[in-house]
Amino acid sequence: MLSQHKCQKMISHPAFPTAQFLFDNTFHILFNAPNLAPIAITLTMMRSPVMKMLHTHLLLAPLLWAILCSGCHEASRTAKRAYPPAKMDSTVDIYHDTEVPDPYRWLEEPDSADTQAWVAEQNKLTNTFLANVPTRSKIKARLIELMNYPRYSLPSKRADRYFYWKNDGLQNQSVLYVQAPCNPHPQVVINPNKLSKDGTAAVTTTAVSWDGKLLAYGISQSGSDEQEVKIRTIGADTDFDETLKWCRFTNIAWKHDGSGFFYSRFPAPATVAPEDATNYSRVYWHKLNTPQSQDKLIYERPDNKELGFAPAVTEDGKFLILNVYHGTDTKNRIYYRPVESSEPFVKLLDKADAEYDFIGNAGSLFYFKTDLDAPRSRIVAIDLKNPAPPDWKTVIPQADDVIDYAALINNHFIVAYMHNVHHQLKEYGAEGKFIRDFHLPALGTVAGLSGKQSDTEMFFSFTSFLFPRTSYRYDFKTQSLTIFRKPKIDFDPSKYETKQVFCRSRDGTKVPIFITHRKGLALAGDNATLLYGYGGFNIDIKPSFSTSVVNWLELGGVYALANMRGGGEYGDAWHKAGMLDKKQNVFDDFIAAAEWLIENKYTSPKKLAIRGGSNGGLLVAACMLQRPDLYGAVVCQVPVADMLRYHKFTVGRYWIPEYGNAEADPEMFKVLYAYSPLHNVKPGAKYPPILVTSADTDDRVVPMHSKKFVATLQAKAAGKNPILLRVDTKAGHGAGKPTTKKIEEQADIYAFLFKTLKMEKED
Repeated sequence: MLSQHKCQKMISHPAFPTAQFLFDNTFHILFNAPNLAPIAITLTMMRSPVMKMLHTHLLLAPLLWAILCSGCHEASRTAKRAYPPAKMDSTVDIYHDTEVPDPYRWLEEPDSADTQAWVAEQNKLTNTFLANVPTRSKIKARLIELMNYPRYSLPSKRADRYFYWKNDGLQNQSVLYVQAPCNPHPQVVINPNKLSKDGTAAVTTTAVSWDGKLLAYGISQSGSDEQEVKIRTIGADTDFDETLKWCRFTNIAWKHDGSGFFYSRFPAPATVAPEDATNYSRVYWHKLNTPQSQDKLIYERPDNKELGFAPAVTEDGKFLILNVYHGTDTKNRIYYRPVESSEPFVKLLDKADAEYDFIGNAGSLFYFKTDLDAPRSRIVAIDLKNPAPPDWKTVIPQADDVIDYAALINNHFIVAYMHNVHHQLKEYGAEGKFIRDFHLPALGTVAGLSGKQSDTEMFFSFTSFLFPRTSYRYDFKTQSLTIFRKPKIDFDPSKYETKQVFCRSRDGTKVPIFITHRKGLALAGDNATLLYGYGGFNIDIKPSFSTSVVNWLELGGVYALANMRGGGEYGDAWHKAGMLDKKQNVFDDFIAAAEWLIENKYTSPKKLAIRGGSNGGLLVAACMLQRPDLYGAVVCQVPVADMLRYHKFTVGRYWIPEYGNAEADPEMFKVLYAYSPLHNVKPGAKYPPILVTSADTDDRVVPMHSKKFVATLQAKAAGKNPILLRVDTKAGHGAGKPTTKKIEEQADIYAFLFKTLKMEKED
């Protein structure tokens, strides 16, 4: 049960998360915060955060052809490996009196014949390279075995029934079920696998009405962030006539009488300029059995087109709350009004001076988790009758550890703290008195929390690197904690171990690293090691289970996760130390983690691979360019690579609070230009083998980033090391990716690592 603002933050940053990229281990968490109807969001946990998609490819070979095309492709005259020729044009941009060439601007046009032909040849090249790895078929077979076990979300209660997602093992999409406590036979609510033959249609948002009789759900096609919202009666296989369009990152908030719901969407495309397709967010009221054209506009801000709105109805049914946000900025605003009112919204918190996560309410008393005057967060109570800050009451003060999230269940506060990037779960009374700690089975993560203020039970899930996601039930009446669902997977964790160490970054900052490997590992500096990182958007990357990582461990690899500044692992100050003009700290932290692994004989530069996705793709690309001597391979998934133009595409402008704007700010231009991967490839430099992934329908981090970056690397880099691009089809940024595509992608990635790190002599 994560807060609404936390949900919104996670689904709109470049990665979402997919919070983790590596992850075949995509699962549904059913959020049942008291301020929302249950919302199912696909979290792709990102060990090597947020993973990306892509397809396979064939070879190009004839060097003669490349030589004949040398007029178009300068690298063909010097590089020892032939790549598909990429024409260079004379495009030059001027930023604050500095000329910046952009010779591959044409690759920003995804539908042009030239771009599609070039991508097809890149895919052929990559496919042939990977097809020649004999171990790939074994890796894929083992991934299928590991993935083939039933996986459940936490149950979310509505009225007297429980809703949950289940994947039998290899289903492309998880299925939503409902079950009554006394009925052993669950009933299918919606099976997304029936929405498309290839599994590329996904249900990415759900909201069950308060009486448990109706479902509103959003469908996304081919991994797109765009959604169409449909409605059905639970127990029926057909939908209502209406379909709600132009939705993206949509919150759905049912009114308690079930007559309809509030939701957020963007304007119809024909009514705004193309560049405003993701601006002018609006909140509407939809009445059941009426067309979308009759929806009533509830709130908009035409004077500030970049604001976004997420509606929620309080558990007591009395208040409609709007979470008001600006891109991925953690500082938000909170407006409210009575549900039945048509009066203007009351701007309860309108300074955008801190993060405010609504937890719940007791009448006019509203509870928030906030980092205002508390960088590690505190919980405050604000009385709507006396809302001035001097009248606020601190219910749970800031502590040494960060409050990651909190919920009101059984009218008690359940608080998940982060202690050195792993969770501690605690219970407090309504007045903030400490009651108990919940014993957790290992150093790991409370990956979900479910329950309402009025419930006398709660459910939470726990996971770690060697601990598959397990669900627990806590009974407040008997104070008993029991295992609710424990997965059965073909893996023996007793053969492996996890430890946490700390390295020192360039400026002396302590940076935590989780390391997982087989017990008895010899530290001789020759272990194949995969280092993952993210470092951005206040997103904390905690321990979690992944069958991809398990497969890597079984192959003899070491898996390491570094927690750099820029994330939320140690609160607001840790985040701010890795954003905007402090972004270089993130790269320094990651480089320090790599150096620590080498210095402590876990691995060597030839045996060390780095991996990251989305913002993490930016991370590994920048670190490769800054320290190419430090790595033996790079897996760079859906990266943000063009830091001067990222804000011009789809939802890229959401990230300006995190990265800055090179056009608007001359000082930020200097910062961004200094580390932008696209602009820092050195001619004649030797870079490690790199696999860059993207997807043709990624409308979060558009594919132009990967394409332009790879074209630049292939043109400028020297040496024989492969520079490969894998562009998947009918796949987006990660959310909703079908299991078959996840397995294919992971098989390709680990085959690439197996070959480039020379993990075994191939037959």
